[in-house]
Amino acid sequence: MMNKKEILIGFIVGIIANALGTILALAFFSFSSGLSIPETFEASMQQGRIGSILALGAILNLIVFFLFLKIKRDQRARGVVFATLATAMVILYFQIF
Repeated sequence: MMNKKEILIGFIVGIIANALGTILALAFFSFSSGLSIPETFEASMQQGRIGSILALGAILNLIVFFLFLKIKRDQRARGVVFATLATAMVILYFQIF
């Protein structure tokens, strides 16, 4: 029972880290292009580059994963891996459709 809770916490932290990383990537590209963040998001959707933005956002999951391993929270690290795999499935969806 405790393992499932720890994995769920890691999954939620992984999704939040990925969302934050995606927002940071969008902010970086919006700053360099002179567009607002929503305009940059819309442009990436139209150009089919949203998968790349999501992949850049997943870099924060790497940091969170190793942080959980360092503090001996292996089950939470496993949840972060599941969140990263879920992100990979979303990226695959955007690449196909």
